[in-house]
Amino acid sequence: MIAAVPPAAVPAVAGKSGNTGRNNGTGKTGTLWWMVLPAMFFFVVFAVVPLVGVFVLSFANWDGIGAISLAGIGNWLSVLGDPVMHNSLRLTFFIMIVSWLVQTPLSILLGVFTAGSQKYRALLAVLYFLPLLLSSAAIAIAFKALLDPNFGLAVGLKLPFLAQDWLGHPQLVLLVVIFVIAWQFVPFHTLIYQGGVRQIPKSLYEAAEIDGAGKIKQFLHITLPQLKYTIITSSTLMVVGSLTYFDLIFVLTAGGPGNSTRILALDMYLTGFRANLMGPASVLAVILVLIGLGLALALQRLGGKDSSGSQLEGM
Repeated sequence: MIAAVPPAAVPAVAGKSGNTGRNNGTGKTGTLWWMVLPAMFFFVVFAVVPLVGVFVLSFANWDGIGAISLAGIGNWLSVLGDPVMHNSLRLTFFIMIVSWLVQTPLSILLGVFTAGSQKYRALLAVLYFLPLLLSSAAIAIAFKALLDPNFGLAVGLKLPFLAQDWLGHPQLVLLVVIFVIAWQFVPFHTLIYQGGVRQIPKSLYEAAEIDGAGKIKQFLHITLPQLKYTIITSSTLMVVGSLTYFDLIFVLTAGGPGNSTRILALDMYLTGFRANLMGPASVLAVILVLIGLGLALALQRLGGKDSSGSQLEGM
């Protein structure tokens, strides 16, 4: 016969447990807080402080060399009313949306393919991931040479249809930029989806095969729902990362022809370091941060309160 626990004993145990959880300096929980201090220090110094400085500078006039003078909201009014900024904002969202529509299906399909156990898939996976080893500037220089209508692939392979002014036509250049972006970053997102697919329990596929489901039905009703959080994570990196395509576009087109590829990040650079208008450039930087933060929060809300939960919750 189990002895009854006195009522007074329950609060005593609970109190002891509570004290252990709040044990500062001696218990396990109390001694872990200081371990985040180095990371917090670098985050504050290299992220928070520069961000506050840029925000303050957005209300000032500065050419990068001389004295700083206050401008009030004049910089904000001039930037928000600038047609060039409106065009840059439109191009930024256009490249963001189209590159997401191109990269996501390709990354999912390649991720599912490379997650197989066949030996030849490992070799193909290595080939797919080679662009990850190259810098954006090197990729831009390579494609700029390959697409040259006088000395590029059109002449080397004797293919007349490639002899286009790819980087000089306002419509063609956007297609080239999106293609180069996809070529560079699809391998990275493929790696993310490959890891997500390999975490899906095989019992789900075995049960589907017993029920007579084919490969397509398994992909649509098992793989995609299980990759819910993986898709959200990949999309967050893809969408927020599209705000920082400065280096690739700067080397590939320098914003041209005209302003047809002058995205917001490039507009910020040209305004600050070419026109020496650090105040308006800081306004563009703050706008970029706000857009990135808003998009990241919006995408994370799609995953619910616990977007780091088990993939089984994606069912």
